[in-house]
Amino acid sequence: MNALSAVQPALEPGVDKDWWRGAVIYQIYPRSFQDSNGDGVGDLAGIIHRLPHIASLGVDAIWISPFFRSPMLDFGYDVSDYRDVDPMFGTLGDFDALVARAHQLGLKVMIDLVLSHTSDQHPWFAESRHSRENPKSDWYVWADANPDGTPPNNWLSIFGGSAWEWDGDRMQYYLHNFLKEQPDLNLHNAEVQDALLDVTRFWLDRGVDGFRLDTINFYFHDQELRSNPALDPADRNDTIAPAVNPYNWQNHLYSKNRPENIAFLQRFRGLLDEYDAITSVGEVGDAQRGMEIQAEYTSGGDKVHMCYAFDFLSPTPLDGTRVKNVLTMFEQGIGDGWACWAFSNHDVVRHASRWNLGEEAKKLYAALLLSLKGTVCLYQGEELGLTEAYVSFEELQDPYGIRFWPKFKGRDGCRTPMVWQQDNSYAGFSEAKPWLPVAMEHLARAVAVQDRDDGSMLNAYRQMIAFRKAHPSLAQGTLELGFCDDSIVTLTRHIEGGETLFCAFNLSNAGLSVTLPDGNWRQDMATPFNAYLEDRNVMLPPYQAFFAQLES
Repeated sequence: MNALSAVQPALEPGVDKDWWRGAVIYQIYPRSFQDSNGDGVGDLAGIIHRLPHIASLGVDAIWISPFFRSPMLDFGYDVSDYRDVDPMFGTLGDFDALVARAHQLGLKVMIDLVLSHTSDQHPWFAESRHSRENPKSDWYVWADANPDGTPPNNWLSIFGGSAWEWDGDRMQYYLHNFLKEQPDLNLHNAEVQDALLDVTRFWLDRGVDGFRLDTINFYFHDQELRSNPALDPADRNDTIAPAVNPYNWQNHLYSKNRPENIAFLQRFRGLLDEYDAITSVGEVGDAQRGMEIQAEYTSGGDKVHMCYAFDFLSPTPLDGTRVKNVLTMFEQGIGDGWACWAFSNHDVVRHASRWNLGEEAKKLYAALLLSLKGTVCLYQGEELGLTEAYVSFEELQDPYGIRFWPKFKGRDGCRTPMVWQQDNSYAGFSEAKPWLPVAMEHLARAVAVQDRDDGSMLNAYRQMIAFRKAHPSLAQGTLELGFCDDSIVTLTRHIEGGETLFCAFNLSNAGLSVTLPDGNWRQDMATPFNAYLEDRNVMLPPYQAFFAQLES
């Protein structure tokens, strides 16, 4: 038994090691949350200042996107020092203060770990590229050119072009699944695994409660460097990469999703289990096997605690039939694994715009999300009903968007600053011009405006999060699908030895009705919706939800 698979110590009295099951996690994109020092970029001190807002939502935890030292070519997802805070965001002392304040407010703290790749400015890579004989020469994925000088295989980068970049120092190609400045680590090397687990321990010792694992299915590559086969055009979709990117034309059998990942995830979980009540959520980036990998990586209680795939983050409109299909696949395949659901995050068009939702529809979809079996992630500004912002080409920061403009505009539109005040040109985010422009149409949705309006989107989210917490069946119960078509989703949530809750959602702009299942049902009115009963018929006005408890 290695040092990282020690027996888990007994939990402190009263510690809930399963707090993450059914929890609601609030994602913070630190560059755009709150600027405290007037440089136009959000920081850790700014997050501390705004933690009471997050606590007021009733969520259980925060997930902070990367704040490590970085050249910021991919805005922190290109790490040059895993053990320090980039000066743009503050100091390690600021991070410690953030953890302490969050815990005072009853919030767990999760941070983003980027383990599949580093920045090309990381000292590990600087040493690795120096020669083929140095101690870290095998810490990244290097390969000789083909006899004609071309890359060793056909693997593609998500950010466009070949996944291989020529390096004149080593006279070899190195692998990068993302930007060429983000070389992939070689996790086939046990020393690399040990180093990454040491990084994980560093942050555990600083008091974090869990990790979001970036690109969890990209950790390993095929050691034979076999080329990926072509994907049948009928199976192509733009779930992971935009349609303008030929990345979607391959079946990525060899560049990711490798079986060796299971053993590393077990090592990772063994480390986490040395600490009290730590959790982990993995990002599964795959357009064909996302649900299958999600189940595989979370099964057995010895890998990551939960994963999210891109089923509800894709551009595909989310009607009732699609909800039914996704949830059916989930229920059939997840086994003893656990899902984390999200409609928006920092990498996709905000769902209010992606699905063209009006005000009532936004509230309805929030209720649907918060009624699913699994854990829920909310993205900053989602609780305000923010739409995707327009960012002109001249103001773009995202290299992904710059490369594929104008057919794909990148990720900047979902990363514009949070709006705290309406009567401020920078929305209370900063006293200086922000790194991305504030969307003028967002000002009327500012926290200060919505906070005092009982019928606002913000207060609807607060109500639904409180409703989820008041009903254990929603957080951790079983899920049984009822009648579903394009317009309606009905489901029943039940927790053993406890309540049974019937939920109905009208996803259309027309009034509809459904019949209650057999039994003695009592409508629960503690939600922001106005559906009602006529005998045993649930009358659902447009974009309204209905909840009822089964009485014994």
